[in-house]
Amino acid sequence: MQLHTHTWGEGDRVALLIHGLMADHRTWRRVGPALADRGYRVIAVDLRGHGASGRGEYSPELYAEDVVETLPAGAELAIGHSLGGLTLSLAVDRLMPKRAVFSDPGWYLTAPADGFGPEMLARFKTAPKEQIRAMNPRWDEVDVDIELETLAVWDEATALDLAPLMGADLMPAAPVVPSLVQLADPSHLITEERAEILKSRGFEVRSVAGAGHTIHRDDFDGFMSSLEGWI
Repeated sequence: MQLHTHTWGEGDRVALLIHGLMADHRTWRRVGPALADRGYRVIAVDLRGHGASGRGEYSPELYAEDVVETLPAGAELAIGHSLGGLTLSLAVDRLMPKRAVFSDPGWYLTAPADGFGPEMLARFKTAPKEQIRAMNPRWDEVDVDIELETLAVWDEATALDLAPLMGADLMPAAPVVPSLVQLADPSHLITEERAEILKSRGFEVRSVAGAGHTIHRDDFDGFMSSLEGWI
């Protein structure tokens, strides 16, 4: 599937941005221009089932096929957040960016417990503004509004189709290219134990102190600072 994309900048270097579940390219509203200011041409996708991209069947493998079909190989930099991090890890051997950043990647989805699971995620489709604001107290108001807009065009079946992955260990065996794993503090996807395993496999791991799962919206300055040496 050819995905909808949004581009910032006209630099000689290319950076790729892949969003997480429920979001689309608009989640990168500050990151895209910041990278463009550093000389990148920044290309952000809407994954299938998100934003202005098409609908269909959903699986990490299909997301990866789509980004390989849509995005240029050999970029200077690729960043994937959450589901986008999982997608990037499955596509990196074909995209072959010079550097990859996995921002709080979805490499371990906790098995459903206490009512939390794919069905609960799908119900966020109709979350009111007050709930989004309460769950993300560090977000700018514009990001709360963008979240409402992206949820309105999001296909919640993308969440339901995550069910087979719940409880599965999806961490890569080794980095394909030089790779940074950027973690929330604490990360509910990559525990300290899993972070140590990733380090032993050759990944650099950095945490952004106090940041929630969507690091680039929770603490934009911390997000950018943690990328020093990688961008």
